[in-house]
Amino acid sequence: MSVRIQPTAQVDGTAELGEATTIWDLAQIREDAVLGRSCIVGRGAYVGPGVRIGDNVKLQNYALVYEPAVLGDGVFVGPAAVLTNDYFPRSVAPDGRQKRGEDWQAVAVVVEEGASLGARSVCVAPVRVGRWALVAAGAVVTRDVPEFALVAGVPARRIGWVGRAGVRLVERDGAAGLWECPETGALYDEKDGALVERG
Repeated sequence: MSVRIQPTAQVDGTAELGEATTIWDLAQIREDAVLGRSCIVGRGAYVGPGVRIGDNVKLQNYALVYEPAVLGDGVFVGPAAVLTNDYFPRSVAPDGRQKRGEDWQAVAVVVEEGASLGARSVCVAPVRVGRWALVAAGAVVTRDVPEFALVAGVPARRIGWVGRAGVRLVERDGAAGLWECPETGALYDEKDGALVERG
């Protein structure tokens, strides 16, 4: 299956798009961006220069992914979510002159395999969102998110755990630190603030 690009989308000639990737209306893919296979980039979404995106990633409408972000396979970025890249944003330097690209160092948001960022969430770089984590809608992520963590709020804090299905895990009765997915039955062990899948 070939790449599908809507006529109103802007895709730089140096960008690399994997097989079966779809770019919808008014989306913009900048120079040297790399998108894997079977990605979907929604209406009005933005992918900055040199951004790296894995396979089967969904960027919903008006998601903004600024360079040098890295998104693993199977990542979901909800509508109007923002991945920033400037830890100390300013339009002008201390002397009053307008800042240009060479006046600052871009820092990355890294979103690992299977993680999801809810609608209108914001990830303030530099930050890492761990594998299969879930960031609630409207959350503001200012520090790293552990694998399988469910985070919410401003600033985002862990309020629970989720499994690969994205469903909130429940702790097994009488088995402290043993968590189960109510949808799949998969088991997870919690130790020292981290969650690990059982083989």
